[in-house]
Amino acid sequence: MSNPAERPVGRRTPLTNATHLQQPTSMPIHKYRGYDAVDIADRTWPERRITKAPRWLSTDLRDGNQALIDPMSPARKREMFDLLVRMGYKEIEVGFPSSGQTDFDFVRSIIEDGAIPEDVTISVLTQAREELIERTVESLKGAHRATVHLYNATAPVWRDVVFRGSREQVRQIAVDGTRLVMEYADKLLDDRTTFGYQYSPEIFTDTELDFALEVCESVMDVWQPEDGREIILNLPATVERSTPSTHADRFEWMSRNLSRREFVCLSVHPHNDRGTAVAAAELALMAGADRIEGCLFGQGERTGNVDLVTLGMNLFSQGVDPQIDFSDIDELRRTAEYCTQMDVHARHPYAGDLVYTAFSGSHQDAIKKGFESMETRAKGAGVTVDDIEWAVPYLPIDPKDVGRSYEAVIRVNSQSGKGGVAYVLKNEHKLDLPRRMQIEFSKIIQAKTDAEGGEVTPKAIWDVFQDEYLPNPDNPWGRIQVRTGQTTTDKDGIDTLTVEATVDGGATELTGTGNGPISAFFDALQSVGIDVRLLDYQEHTMSEGASAVAASYIECAIDGKVLWGIGIDANTTRASLKAVVSAVNRASRNEV
Repeated sequence: MSNPAERPVGRRTPLTNATHLQQPTSMPIHKYRGYDAVDIADRTWPERRITKAPRWLSTDLRDGNQALIDPMSPARKREMFDLLVRMGYKEIEVGFPSSGQTDFDFVRSIIEDGAIPEDVTISVLTQAREELIERTVESLKGAHRATVHLYNATAPVWRDVVFRGSREQVRQIAVDGTRLVMEYADKLLDDRTTFGYQYSPEIFTDTELDFALEVCESVMDVWQPEDGREIILNLPATVERSTPSTHADRFEWMSRNLSRREFVCLSVHPHNDRGTAVAAAELALMAGADRIEGCLFGQGERTGNVDLVTLGMNLFSQGVDPQIDFSDIDELRRTAEYCTQMDVHARHPYAGDLVYTAFSGSHQDAIKKGFESMETRAKGAGVTVDDIEWAVPYLPIDPKDVGRSYEAVIRVNSQSGKGGVAYVLKNEHKLDLPRRMQIEFSKIIQAKTDAEGGEVTPKAIWDVFQDEYLPNPDNPWGRIQVRTGQTTTDKDGIDTLTVEATVDGGATELTGTGNGPISAFFDALQSVGIDVRLLDYQEHTMSEGASAVAASYIECAIDGKVLWGIGIDANTTRASLKAVVSAVNRASRNEV
């Protein structure tokens, strides 16, 4: 069937794999090589799950601070330290005291001011040079609990290009540095300080695994970890170089091959150069890591350290207590922004201004239905919504759990549909619009956004709704304004309605009969040439108690037009009459 004219009706030339082939670029890919796989065929980490919080170390005051265009002042550093303590971090890297007087003085200030709770361990970083180690240990005098963190670069490029040293020379730097830390701790610190030690083979991601293991074993030979004397071995992704899965393989290999593993705290320190630091940290935990080092909101060198907020909230969203308090996430964000003078992005996970906000119409509709389902399930179980499992589409957590309100969950723009508009009216004004009325009003809002562009605020939605559906003495549009009404019922159940009204600007008494107030009102309207037929009627209370207010919704066919009206009143009969007036006035308004 090669002749196009012979193809069956409705058939077109199909897309094929070849249709979608990407084309080579002129980018210099020859300059780069792929990462090395790890020979670990029986890896176990893919089968594991994270069921408890790791140990956390914040390095906001060291790694985060050194990456700022304008490093924190002492006041801002103290504000950050106090925030980390309030949140619940028990291990905090507070500086690089041998790098300058500012960091040294800050470490001294929090010790001398008694700002460090007794259950919090501070950590300080040093290179493996004697004069720097001495200055570093000196900064810790009088601290309750303190760790010295020593590092040296072990990766081939650093060995060959930066330091021009052999593997043995690099290993010896780590050994000598460890010995010096121990000597100065014995010399400068007294029994008031519970002292710990951390070692990092820097750029672990680029270091040969066998050499990283050799250096760590040599360091442990000096420190002699044992029961009650742990060593922290930090394996930093100083530069993120591989997929998170390969990073996990490297951690499982190290965790399996380290001797004295029961006395080792294996720490992971990812940077975000490839954009996968969070995944790398989580998979490293599954592969054997005990602790995560990072910064709030991913602050840090280049693309940043791993984000401790996202990691903690990821655990929370899976029903695992992160043991860090994120219940007022906006306050955390404001404080971090003040301290770092850098903004948190509007799309930042869990904390950004827009992360709990839906503009898309289908998303809004699903969220609205999700909230309604939660309320129904909770009511059926006789509990509150907070007592049942969270299940709202597009919202992985309840925004209230991090101090957010529901006001900004749904916002309206040109991409929004009926669900978003309906949610705003229900959430802020207790109006639960019938579905067809949602569709009707969403078209009005859509026309506004198409004409004006941008977002429509909840206030603007309410202003449009009032103008469209709720004529009142302050907004007196339409043919009819009802002043009073009185209903009587005869022995046969027939209602007679008498209404004092203004019709087309003139005072008029309208009278009609029917099998209810609405039917009687329709009959009364016939006398002024208005033909109304009821299509649908719904009502609900907007509040409870003696002062309850009702909302009535009426769908009417009026002179060939189908329109909705709404009435709000403490009396349900008056509310229904107001709804009829709303629909009638809208019909006459649309004629203009």
